[in-house]
Amino acid sequence: MNEMDKLQKAVELTVAAGYQLDKEAFEFLSSVAEDPTEVIRKLLKKIEEGKEKPLFIGRQLLEETLGKTERELAEPFVEEGVSPTQVQIQPKIIITEGKKPYHPYAKDVESDIRVIEDPASKLNANGTVEGYLKYFRDRYKRLEKLLRQRIDVKGAVSILDALKAPANTKMKVIGMITDKRESKRRIFLTIEDLNSFATVLIPQNASKETLEKARCLMLDQVICFSVRKTRGNLLIAEDILLPEVAKKRQHKASIPVYAVLTSDMHVGSTKFQRDAFNRFILWLNGKYGNSVAKEIASHVKYVLIAGDIVDGIGVYPNQLKELAVKDVYEQYNLAAQLIEQIPDYIEVIIIPGNHDAVRKALPQPAISNSFLKSLQATRKVYSFGNPTLLSLHNVEVLMFHGRSLDDIVSSVPKMDYRHPEKAMTLLLKSRHLAPTYGGKTLISPENKDFLVINHVPDIFHSGHIHVLGYTNYKGVLIVNSGAWQEQTDYMKRMGFTPTPGKVPVVDLQTLRVMVLPFA
Repeated sequence: MNEMDKLQKAVELTVAAGYQLDKEAFEFLSSVAEDPTEVIRKLLKKIEEGKEKPLFIGRQLLEETLGKTERELAEPFVEEGVSPTQVQIQPKIIITEGKKPYHPYAKDVESDIRVIEDPASKLNANGTVEGYLKYFRDRYKRLEKLLRQRIDVKGAVSILDALKAPANTKMKVIGMITDKRESKRRIFLTIEDLNSFATVLIPQNASKETLEKARCLMLDQVICFSVRKTRGNLLIAEDILLPEVAKKRQHKASIPVYAVLTSDMHVGSTKFQRDAFNRFILWLNGKYGNSVAKEIASHVKYVLIAGDIVDGIGVYPNQLKELAVKDVYEQYNLAAQLIEQIPDYIEVIIIPGNHDAVRKALPQPAISNSFLKSLQATRKVYSFGNPTLLSLHNVEVLMFHGRSLDDIVSSVPKMDYRHPEKAMTLLLKSRHLAPTYGGKTLISPENKDFLVINHVPDIFHSGHIHVLGYTNYKGVLIVNSGAWQEQTDYMKRMGFTPTPGKVPVVDLQTLRVMVLPFA
């Protein structure tokens, strides 16, 4: 573990214990020769044994812990981002108030927004049985086409032809998973195409890689199986091939403009971090932060909010007890009062989430102007459906609120809420934003499946999980943007710990990520 990792670990230990380091304490901690994590552990033990519990940890407490009073300090660490091929959790940028003149670079840059795909105006589901059949047939055809773009899948046969093949014939077959039965020794899958169905066995002696792939498969995924035919109608799987994404060449902006990726404001909740969000607004206006933080703010041209603008009404059990505002129109009015303070030269783009006042089934239409009236009266806001694919200065961004991440975490081994970027990566591999029908994620039976990821983006931005996480997968920068809501009682009962107030900023010219904490 290098020095920066140790410093980050020390900060995390401090926050987890319920304390915060002030600026001088952080500078002191970054300069000491001792392991900063061990220093914090000693200090926390000392605090717990004492009677008084400080609100903030200052330099004096650290000096007393080390028995030192003076030390030459190094310059405060400032996160400068990383290339997307080396994405990892970043140390915090230390923010302090400043008074120097502010001349934003982005103010002189013309916005460049192009909508590539927005389903909001194309929704026409009728909810009939025939409607569902059309929907799944369309899904199958789209994903089969993506699979057949792989060189190793082009020769795949239909399920009917596979069943007619002689025993021990090896071939590839494409199907949608309609049933999964798993035991310690083997996994049985039922797959279907447009004309037939078959049973696929992943045996005990399959390769470790194949078994791992099989355990991560979800219902309603469309997959290619490399199989061997038995004497009966059973197909033995030797390999599993996902639609996947090919490693892509990233589009990048020609100038250094930045996009703030955020989500899950939950305005109206008693747990909404209003003070932290106000600091975020001040930062965007150049009125909060050190020189480095202000320089970052000066390049921000876009603020993307991936759903859950408000907390809504009746969304989760006993929500009413944690609502500061119990009228959804008033919640949006309060949200408008905050968003309208974002400088006019910064473009604000929003999509709905499951807490917003639109239908819950995916894909979701844009938030109605009746709710955004007060906001649209004061500044221009782009409101699109969920999901939406945009181009910002040539960088293609897929915005998706992320409701289906719940289903992945609950059904796929080794997935958890602490690492939402892993679940998002699985969606990319599946080339679908909500593979499983009938789980927590409601899906509308549209004539076209707008949730298929036909077009691979440069940035995949999601929220919903309330935990900041990001990574790079085959040239796609994956970002789950955290939240602005503290832990609710419902989250506590579910054993879920959010990481609110952390804002990822992406340089569209380099696709590096910078994280600024405001909580």
